[in-house]
Amino acid sequence: MSGHLPDHLRLGVNIDHVATVRNARGAGYPDPVRAALLAAEAGADGITAHLREDRRHITDDDIARLAEALTIPLNFEMAATAEMLGIALRHRPHAACIVPEKREERTTEGGLDAAGQFDHLSPMVADLSAAGIRVSLFIEPDATQIDAAIRLKAPVVELHTGRYAELDGSARADELRRLADAAALAAKNGIEVHAGHGLTYDNVGPIAAIPQVAELNIGHFLIGEAMFVGLGEAVRRMRDAMDAAR
Repeated sequence: MSGHLPDHLRLGVNIDHVATVRNARGAGYPDPVRAALLAAEAGADGITAHLREDRRHITDDDIARLAEALTIPLNFEMAATAEMLGIALRHRPHAACIVPEKREERTTEGGLDAAGQFDHLSPMVADLSAAGIRVSLFIEPDATQIDAAIRLKAPVVELHTGRYAELDGSARADELRRLADAAALAAKNGIEVHAGHGLTYDNVGPIAAIPQVAELNIGHFLIGEAMFVGLGEAVRRMRDAMDAAR
């Protein structure tokens, strides 16, 4: 089964760090749901929100309100735990992206070990899929992990671009090749390819140019830019950068 190459590269906007700013004061603002609606108005194709075990930014109430308010798809980022599975099954988001989660990390560091956690993930992927939720696995651009995603019958993988974003010169070029090879391998096996982590206006072009990539999920950079130019303008500029690369 070969993957159909996507015509339109979708932009998913992660609004977690609007909640981070809100939670710094314990006030009701800025509201991540308002940010999600503004992003949608500016051309976002979907909204991503990560409900962490420690609720350090997005809360259960945010997820409930997002699920109710959005007219574009909600991508629910979740750790592979029984608690998060229950929450996903209750709200039935369009998609659930399973990510690794360590309590001490500041942000998601590295990809999910889908191969090593195969037996743990298998029933979880099956339960989410049975509920009509599109399962995505956030993985490194690695053939072993893509093979695990194929065996898990996950319809989507999201390739971790964090290493690419941190490197430069020939090391970045090598990592870009790994990403392109992984995207081609996944698409060839019928898996839809997404990518994200650490993407900015300056580095998004080569990732957006990978023909098999159907969606980019970008958050921290856009929320940071929004402080200077407004969220709508930040989203529109990223959309323009992605389209120019395509």
